[in-house]
Amino acid sequence: MSWGTELWDQYENLGIHTHKGIEFLDKYANFVRDRCAIETEYAGKLRRLVKNYQPKKKEEEDYELSSWQAFRNVLKEVSDLAGQREVVAESFQAQIIQGIAVLSKNLKEDRKKCLMDGANLTQNLTTQIAALDRAKRNYEKAYRDSEKAVDNYQKADADLNLSRAEVEKQKHNMTMKIQQSDDAKNEYANQLQKTNNLQQQHYDVLLPNVFNRLQEIDEKRTRGIKEFIKLTADIESSVAPIIARCLEGIVKAAESIDEKDDSIKVIERYQSGFNPPDNIPFEDLSKPDTVDGSNTIHYNNIPMNHMTMKGTMGANKLKKRVGIFGIFSSNKNSLSTDGVKEDFSDLPPNQRRKKLQAKIQELQQKIAQETAARDGLMKMKVVYETNSSLGNPMTVEGQLNESEHKLEKLKLDLKKYQGYLEKANSLPMANNSPQALRNHNGHRVSRHSNGSGDNDDNDDHHDDGGSLSRSESEDNVAQIENGLNINNNGSSASPESGLGTSHTSLPGSGQGSANENAMIDDTYYEAEALQPLGTCRALYPFEATSEGSIPMTEGEELQVIELDQGDGWTRVRRLNGPNGWEEGFVPTSYIESTLFA
Repeated sequence: MSWGTELWDQYENLGIHTHKGIEFLDKYANFVRDRCAIETEYAGKLRRLVKNYQPKKKEEEDYELSSWQAFRNVLKEVSDLAGQREVVAESFQAQIIQGIAVLSKNLKEDRKKCLMDGANLTQNLTTQIAALDRAKRNYEKAYRDSEKAVDNYQKADADLNLSRAEVEKQKHNMTMKIQQSDDAKNEYANQLQKTNNLQQQHYDVLLPNVFNRLQEIDEKRTRGIKEFIKLTADIESSVAPIIARCLEGIVKAAESIDEKDDSIKVIERYQSGFNPPDNIPFEDLSKPDTVDGSNTIHYNNIPMNHMTMKGTMGANKLKKRVGIFGIFSSNKNSLSTDGVKEDFSDLPPNQRRKKLQAKIQELQQKIAQETAARDGLMKMKVVYETNSSLGNPMTVEGQLNESEHKLEKLKLDLKKYQGYLEKANSLPMANNSPQALRNHNGHRVSRHSNGSGDNDDNDDHHDDGGSLSRSESEDNVAQIENGLNINNNGSSASPESGLGTSHTSLPGSGQGSANENAMIDDTYYEAEALQPLGTCRALYPFEATSEGSIPMTEGEELQVIELDQGDGWTRVRRLNGPNGWEEGFVPTSYIESTLFA
């Protein structure tokens, strides 16, 4: 069924219908545009949410826990979800909104042309009908005039009083009117035939063609809406697998949470290394020098019993005791920007060792990076010296000096913190009660076998109360400040001696040869071999002419263990027969690298 045959007389209604249809198409475009804005806003809010809940620097320790790591993974998945919503919004904008805009423009132009053609056809038919009406009116008038002329002639011919000339005049007038009536009749007949032909052509062929074109336009619009609605679902379906993977990632993050492991990490983080405090002794006021049979401790000629040290040895209490006992550090240690001492002596033993080990690892990484940068500069200088057209070797001289200065400073810092770690490891761990710490610092218990608190006034080596003399106490503190510690074998070793700083032994173990110590002072050696980052193939042969580089043949396969740092050289590794692995640098432009995913 077609509009041209079924709706031949509904020109106006078809014009209105097609206009409403295009308006509906534009309305759907507005709907998609508003939805696109919502998707964009939703994605933006998700990203802001993820940003607001990103871990702060002060919360980095908490993210060692599996629950916090899972939450960080959840944030990543939510960020990916936001990205998929942005993909949906972009696809809506590019494929649907722009597509509807183009379709709507074409439909409006085609409709306008069809309506103009229909208006022209209707105008032609109306003009022809008007011509037919005029011809008909002319014929009617001529016919009445001819009848009147015939009637006048008949009256004049019957009137005997009229002359022959008057009768002939009436006859001539009658003949003329009859001729005019016949001409008008013929014109009317011609216009009628012409009008009927045009009307038939108009309603059977011309106007149906226009209506059929309008039908095609409306069907094209309807089909377009169908395709665009389906396309929205297709766009959603295209991101559904990725969204499903994001949700799977969230579930996986949740399943990665291990409450037992988190509990162990909490122990590792907060464990002080102290033993629980001893029982609080009974203080017998009748014997001021003794407390429940225990010895009285004298400090600076002031008797101090165990009641003064009751309670646990937490981090806050330890900070207060540092200035008294002088075990963990001296007052000469400067504070860092976060209020923590440089050698972390204000922390409990376990926490102090962890902080020092982390600091040493950080310095080792910085030394490795700076060493690589220095080697790159040296290689660049060698290249410039070999081929002056590539550059002036003096341009990198200043950078080399600065790099050497930084490297030397880092090595000194590393040596200093390794000394701190030695001192921390040399502290007694068997009994970390306040009494043991105090005794280790040189404050001894007064000599009373039966628990009495009588002072030995005759002892020339001690002041009142049996405490160490000021000179002995200061010497002991000075030894600690200078890094003179007692190692596992009972001998003394200072940080300057280099004992216990080899990368092949545990920090603070007191072991390691002099050669190892010399190597640490001069050159940094990595504790473990670098993991390969990928493979590479030599495009051209290369002859090693500078220190640190290795030769290669065309087509040779090598392992990439360090990427180009901007100096034009890549660090590679090859299996060198029975000699094991051989490492060195080759020009980046001479190889084709394939990195691991």
